[in-house]
Amino acid sequence: MPYRMDCLSCRVRRLITQIAEIFILALAGIVIGTIVSLFEVLFVKVLNQVTWFHQNYGNCLWLFTLPIVGMLIVWMFERFGIKARQGIGLVFKVNQGTEKALPKRIVFMMMISTWLSHLAGASVGKEGVGMQIGAVVSNTISRQLPYFRERKTIFLITGMAAGFSGLFGTPFTAVFFAMEVLVSGVIEYRALAPALAASLSAAGIARLCGLGKEAFLLPYSFEIGLVHDCWKLAILGILFGLVGGFFAWCMHQAHHYFDHSRLNPYYRIAFFSVGLAGLLWLFYDGRYSGSGVNLITYACTGNQIYPWDFALKFGLSVLSLSMGFIGGEVTPLFAIGASLGAILGPLFGYPPAFGAALGYAAVFGAGTNTWLAAMMVGMEIFGMNFFPFFFVCCSAAYLANGNLSIYSLQRRLDVVFKPIEYPNSINAANRAVDNRGMDKEKQAGQAS
Repeated sequence: MPYRMDCLSCRVRRLITQIAEIFILALAGIVIGTIVSLFEVLFVKVLNQVTWFHQNYGNCLWLFTLPIVGMLIVWMFERFGIKARQGIGLVFKVNQGTEKALPKRIVFMMMISTWLSHLAGASVGKEGVGMQIGAVVSNTISRQLPYFRERKTIFLITGMAAGFSGLFGTPFTAVFFAMEVLVSGVIEYRALAPALAASLSAAGIARLCGLGKEAFLLPYSFEIGLVHDCWKLAILGILFGLVGGFFAWCMHQAHHYFDHSRLNPYYRIAFFSVGLAGLLWLFYDGRYSGSGVNLITYACTGNQIYPWDFALKFGLSVLSLSMGFIGGEVTPLFAIGASLGAILGPLFGYPPAFGAALGYAAVFGAGTNTWLAAMMVGMEIFGMNFFPFFFVCCSAAYLANGNLSIYSLQRRLDVVFKPIEYPNSINAANRAVDNRGMDKEKQAGQAS
């Protein structure tokens, strides 16, 4: 009886300790979300003004400042923090233990370089800054708390969730994305409480400051048919998955080319920026500049989308990001997917806007090698009633992307569909027995 009472008391103590730890982590998440959202409000407010200034005062002329802006960005990182140049990759290195901490200067360097990139009209996104702000804030706080110093993964996930949520206004997507992006195929449920608290607080404060999410409620009502719709959604998902995976592959190849180029970094970005500026000007006077929000709006509201929009946004984003301009890949992925979906949707009997919604979510999931986050962003932006469609389409895209990701340091869980080779195992065992028999015969011969 005393033994049972001791066991019961130990379980109660463990339960109380776990609840207390979850409560403390959730409080830390609220603090992280609040701080991150304030930084992001500043970042987005200035970014919106920069984008408005670019569009209303000499759009085409600003494109030809890309070489100057590119050299300025290179000088800034060379002078004040070469390590910060790694961007989101540095967050993955801290999580994997190859780096100890994230320098605080990353926040301001990334904000300034993103503003400059958008001012000149480079085809880049914005979410990279938000996620890095979150990671820096959470990493800094965790290093000040001795008890949680070894929980760096939990705090990095918390910060990334806050950064994604405050920027896009999608708190539930942010939680899933942060929990599954560090290791594809593994979800860090230990970070659920602080990530959810940080994500909700960041989204709430950002909304109070006027940063709402861009939602497109589709005026359609469908009921999925197990045979009629599933095969169409699966084919669409495979196409979206191939495009997202190919985007990630192209990003790796382009980064490898520019990083290993023997040209001086200043000459390199200046030379290639001249060509980039010419292409952005040639193709519809900067239609593909910036993050691609204009293409997303066109695709989801029934405005003009050309069949080549997705391809041009694809190529110009790869060039802009790989040659050294700062921003992010996620928003361009949204734009590529929405543009492609608006073209493919009618071929499968869906309205263009609904096809854009499917592409928006599926190409994002394929490019980042995430599954749950892709479905959730589709539902948060376009409506929860379309869950079955996003589930089938995003699942097919996730399976078809070739296990590629825009994050080159993302770890992968490669244990899927490995056949059990019984015949080989049996043959190997037989060979081992034969070898042991031959060894015994040799030993007997030597003894005689």
